[in-house]
Amino acid sequence: MERLRSSPLHANISTALDKHLESIHVVQARRKDEIANASSRQRHGPPRCQDERVVLALAAALRALCLATRKVRTVLWCAFQMTLPK
Repeated sequence: MERLRSSPLHANISTALDKHLESIHVVQARRKDEIANASSRQRHGPPRCQDERVVLALAAALRALCLATRKVRTVLWCAFQMTLPK
């Protein structure tokens, strides 16, 4: 979009994209933690408290990803509107 516009876009656009990517990485890490915890639980028995913390961390990461996705969609729509010819 910057190439079409021949000028840089607003800094908030790149910030929102960076936060979205960071949220994706956090969700991936929390999911890996959940998978590792589930596999270790099968071997050693049920430590419930740890399992609940891992699931709650994943839920919080998914909520943050949802919010970041909404913001990115809005920001990209605004960037697209600024790119269109008048």
